[in-house]
Amino acid sequence: MTGLLQRIGRAVVIAPHPDDEVLGCGGVMALLADRGTPTHVVVVTQGQPPQYDAAHIAGLRAEAGAAHAILGTTSTEYLGLPAAQLDGVAHVELNRRLANCITTLAPDTLFIPFGGDIHLDHQLVFTSALVAARPSQAKYPVRILAYETLSETNWNAPGVAPGFAPNVFIDISETLMRKCDAFSAYRSQVRAFPSERSVEALTALARLRGATVHRHAAEAFMLLREVG
Repeated sequence: MTGLLQRIGRAVVIAPHPDDEVLGCGGVMALLADRGTPTHVVVVTQGQPPQYDAAHIAGLRAEAGAAHAILGTTSTEYLGLPAAQLDGVAHVELNRRLANCITTLAPDTLFIPFGGDIHLDHQLVFTSALVAARPSQAKYPVRILAYETLSETNWNAPGVAPGFAPNVFIDISETLMRKCDAFSAYRSQVRAFPSERSVEALTALARLRGATVHRHAAEAFMLLREVG
């Protein structure tokens, strides 16, 4: 597990919505920051009026800023595409926007949402991220990992949608509390247990993933591709 972190020289985490990045890999983001590894977040969507006003959007971005400061994130970029309406955005446009981010940020490692998540935004971001990161380019991420998102990954349809079967586990025993603190910074998103979007549920998942590989806490991923 330490070996994988050592191989990451520059990471980009693509989040369909604010807080997905913390839920999926906040512990790893903190570990990378502690190692001095540049770690960038790309938030794809935001709420749209009339359901969400400018104050709500600004408040959520402020929460994200606080969360990312706790984790030591290098930078955050907001694409501002419509949340829960990505199916109305031309696929070529989403591909282009993510490709531009990958070209500009030039990561060797890309963290993306799992393609079997129940939220359609997650599915579309997964597919477009893979398109944007194709190894037919002069420069591309040599490593792509899919993370799990509580309240999205666990609600897929067994036997119908792809199942999350992690094959990479990264020890976050040292950074679990920072992950929880970062999630707590998303005050508008935190719910009381037994909601999946609770600190207790987030901690329980980390403990479970850790116990799978005899560690106190871990984040689990599916390695989609690694080019040596």
